[in-house]
This record gives sequence, C-alpha cells and structure tokens, in this order.
Amino acid sequence: MYDKIFSLDIRRIVTDTDLDGVVTGAILKRFWKEADVVFTQPGHLRSGILDNIIDEFTAICDLPYHPKCGLNIDHHQSNKPKNNLNFGGIIMWEDSLSAARIAYNIFSNKIDLSDLDDLLIWVDKLDSGNITKGEYLSDNNVLWLGRIIGDDPRIAAKILESFKEKESISTILEDYDIIPHLAKKRKEQLKIKKIIIEKMSIVNRLAIVNFEGSGIRSNGYSVTAMAGEACDACIIIHGDVGASFEDHTKYPVSASFYTNSFLHKQGGIYDLTKLATRFDSEGGGHANACGCRIKAIKNGKVSDNNVQLDDIEKNLEEWKRMWSEAI
Repeated sequence: MYDKIFSLDIRRIVTDTDLDGVVTGAILKRFWKEADVVFTQPGHLRSGILDNIIDEFTAICDLPYHPKCGLNIDHHQSNKPKNNLNFGGIIMWEDSLSAARIAYNIFSNKIDLSDLDDLLIWVDKLDSGNITKGEYLSDNNVLWLGRIIGDDPRIAAKILESFKEKESISTILEDYDIIPHLAKKRKEQLKIKKIIIEKMSIVNRLAIVNFEGSGIRSNGYSVTAMAGEACDACIIIHGDVGASFEDHTKYPVSASFYTNSFLHKQGGIYDLTKLATRFDSEGGGHANACGCRIKAIKNGKVSDNNVQLDDIEKNLEEWKRMWSEAI
C-alpha cells in the first residue's frame, strides 16, 4: 500500500486548519515538495465549494474523504469508510490518535521525520483528548502554536512551511510575523475565560457555553478545565447566525461537543456523535469530540429556513433532552 502512495503524483494538499492538519500537511509537503496547500474545515469541504479543485492529484488530510481525491489520510470515527462504498483514491483511515501520526508512520519509511518526534507526542495528546489538566493549563509552546494556527490561513501556511523546513517551535514563535498573533491569542485566552465564567451553565453534568457572535472559538479543554469535575461533557456554540461557508470572514453558527477528558481518561459516558448528527446529517467526528452546524427547526424538525437566534436554543433543548435520557 505504501508503495502505491509513494507513486502518487500529488500536486495539491487540502488539510484541516488545526495543529493536526498543519503537521500532517507538512509531512506530505516534505515528500511532495512542489504541492500547493489549501486550508479548509470539514463543513467547507462537505459543502462542495472545493469540488472544482479536488482531483486525482489531490491529497486530503485530517478531513472527510472526497470521491475525486487521490489520497485521504484521516482518523475521525465518523469518517471511517463504509464497506459498501466505492472509492476512487487511496484511503488511509486508521483508528489513530491523530492524522499526523498516520502520515508519520507512512512517510518515516521514506524520509527523515525524527525532528517531529516530540511534537507528535503533543499532537496525539491534543487531538485524542489524552492530555492532563495540568498539561493543558501549562505554558507549553506547542499549546500556543496550536491556538494561533486557526486564526489566519496565511499564518497556518507559514507554520506549515516552517515545519517542512524543520524549524523548531521556539524559532517559529519568535518569528516577527508570528509574535503579534501570539500576543493577540494570549489576550483572547483571557477573554475566553471571562465569557466562560459569565455564560457557562451546567445541566445534568453537561456544560454549555454560547460564543455565538463573539468572533471567538474555543475548544472543549478551556470549558471542561473550568467546569472541573462538575461536568462529564460540554457543548460549545460558536460562529455567527447568518454566516455561510462562502463567507470567508465569518463561520456559520455551529456546535462542538467534547467529553471532559480530564475526568474521563478512557472515554466518555455518551457517544457525542449522536448529538452532532441529530439534526445535521453531515455532523460528526469522534465519539468524544465532534461538531455540527446549528439547523433551523420548525415543529421539532429540520427546516429549510435560514437559521435564527432562537434555533440555537431549539437545537440545545433537543441535545439536552437526549443527554438527560441517556445518562
């Protein structure tokens, strides 16, 4: 299988806009040095707006499979290939801690990736939820790098290129283009903490925080670290009502679901993908970390109407009901 991958003529790498996606893309970029890199997110990919650039010369990393791509590397549970589907490209799906780990295992047989050994440990921890509360609340450089990657595709591209060139994380964070983003992110973390304190509610051990319209996105670690042992999982609302995937300045209002991995180190008490797919058929991810779009609801069912602010509460009410009945 690996020989088939190495023989591919990959000219474009489409990858996720998080640390796992950037590291995975950097590994592929070391092998296919001339390939262009495109950053996107699962919702954008599923919406079809990238269909015109995906072909047999395209590798997709840390994202759902696309039937026209030449190579797909992914580890998300909801993207696991179904036996009854026909695939055109090579699919490297594994039940792995990260997509970067899959790429590392493939390409370390062909190129030197030893400089990424320590980084991969942290990518695995962050993407799988195998990070301790103390580690997450530390001032580790990898954590800050992961926080700034999603802010701007140009910054993500710069960091990916730095990984490709084997630059150290400390060198990357001292780059004059990166320093302002790091300072901004440090201030933003304080704002995230303030919003969580002011807005977090906990219902039947399910923590809920609504960031809609704030221009800020937060992962589950920030919420569950503050909720502590009072919650088993959390729901985070982010993005903007009225935004669409074609809008590159804002993100459609969405929800993310996370198990409190600080408390449940061997997996959560509920498969959160059941919540993520309740209204959005394209929602998903892992049982302990997943997401979906907020959908317009009318008479308890998904509607074609534009999403309004009150639809957030309608989605939440159903998710809270499902959670409460299951635990």
